[in-house]
Amino acid sequence: MTRTTAMAPTVAAAGLTWSLSSLLLIMLVGGASGIRVDVIRLPSASPFPAFREAPAFRNGEECPARGSPEGRVDIAMTLDANYLRGTMAAVLSILQHTACPESVAFHFLAARPDRPELVAAIRATFPYLEPVSFYRFDPSRVRGRISRSVRHALDQPLNYARIYLADTLPADVRRVLYLDSDVVVVDDVRKLWSVDLGGHVVAAPEYCHANFTKYFTDAFWSDADLRSTFAGRRPCYFNTGVMVMDVDRWRRGGYTRRVEEWMAVQKQKRIYHLGSLPPFLLVLAGDIKPVDHRWNQHGLGGDNMEGRCRSLHPGPISLLHWSGKGKPWLRLDSRKPCTVDYLWAPYDLYKPAATALEE
Repeated sequence: MTRTTAMAPTVAAAGLTWSLSSLLLIMLVGGASGIRVDVIRLPSASPFPAFREAPAFRNGEECPARGSPEGRVDIAMTLDANYLRGTMAAVLSILQHTACPESVAFHFLAARPDRPELVAAIRATFPYLEPVSFYRFDPSRVRGRISRSVRHALDQPLNYARIYLADTLPADVRRVLYLDSDVVVVDDVRKLWSVDLGGHVVAAPEYCHANFTKYFTDAFWSDADLRSTFAGRRPCYFNTGVMVMDVDRWRRGGYTRRVEEWMAVQKQKRIYHLGSLPPFLLVLAGDIKPVDHRWNQHGLGGDNMEGRCRSLHPGPISLLHWSGKGKPWLRLDSRKPCTVDYLWAPYDLYKPAATALEE
């Protein structure tokens, strides 16, 4: 049996252990003699980041009553410790810019929703956020379907959770807006959520000037049967980090299975390069409802290969998206930010570890 002996509180720093009484004595002596005493930063009790509490956001007069299903906006996001700081900023930006924040219902998909730090962080930062739901996404569902991508971050199972939204969300969610964790919304999100889908299963900004062929390998384009999948369509690139989805139509059309079938082909023949995006393009490109480009100013993370900064495209902006290699919180912390990162900073709720002792 281990015996615990009562001891005076101690502070560990620079490999030394000081009793709290000794440390206070040194401070007193330093103050009396003019000797400088450096600040000692106490180690955090947990490596998990801390966040400031967000203010309460209330509905405007034109909004339905809180809790009413009328006018509800369902938003789905993934929840990951590595991107939690981005998620917090995204949620704050959505609530801050919509006239009906109490009508926004958040649905978070996590590989470990039982991990108390993740759920507790959301609830502590947004104590007035309701409704909010957490769901477990089982990584084993896609682990055997994933092939290596050009970016390791794209190979993570949670990156594929968007394929399974219709299987995960409750039946009363008929339409959902899926957002990546590296976005901020600077307009009323209801405008995007309520877009007329016109019978399509997905709505998203579409980019027909992009070189569509680069998302697939020579093995794909040289196979007549494979490339015929785009016959009769005018396929254009769209970014899956910002999508409005008709959940009912997705379920009825078996779109999850259709995406999975292309992932199986990829495992056998290596027909594309980038994570979960190409199978979406194979199933839906040329058959989505295009929305205004202002709703996905993407690529702000920089060049995927070299990480170079990018500038904003001309025109109005409703949503900023740091897709790409670089994330604004990492660049700001390293004191090497891109200019666009300063547009993300006002929504950052991260609370740096406070010093235990101040000069």
